[in-house]
Amino acid sequence: MRPRIEGENPDAKLPGHPPECMCPRKEKPMTSPIRLLADGHPETGFGPSSAVAKSDFTTENTSETISSFFQSKDEKISVGVWECAPCREEFDAYPVDEMMTVISGSLTLTSPDGTAQTFSAGDTFFMPKGTPCTWEITETLRKFYMIAS
Repeated sequence: MRPRIEGENPDAKLPGHPPECMCPRKEKPMTSPIRLLADGHPETGFGPSSAVAKSDFTTENTSETISSFFQSKDEKISVGVWECAPCREEFDAYPVDEMMTVISGSLTLTSPDGTAQTFSAGDTFFMPKGTPCTWEITETLRKFYMIAS
């Protein structure tokens, strides 16, 4: 474990996580593989997420949740499960490098030239940082993710 900084609250949330994140701060040494569970982290479950603007949701359902399993000390790598109701977002440049495996639901990615790819349960794909696309969740999406920023 890292040494505690003087005056630091040992129960504070992980740095880089939104204030509503439910991840405990206590770091555990990484000495074995981490099993990712589709139903979220068994100790912390799912908490609210705010990656999608409310105006980008395409139905009355604006639910978006996240369950974090790992974040590197330098905050450049994060791993977990994310779930989001149907929405449509335009990206001039996707903000991170991200590998995803769809657990349930459906997502269609459309490139600027109109080429569309649809991903559904069991599909794994990689989005390079900077990729321009339209991201459209057509059926509530749950995915495993690994983000490198």
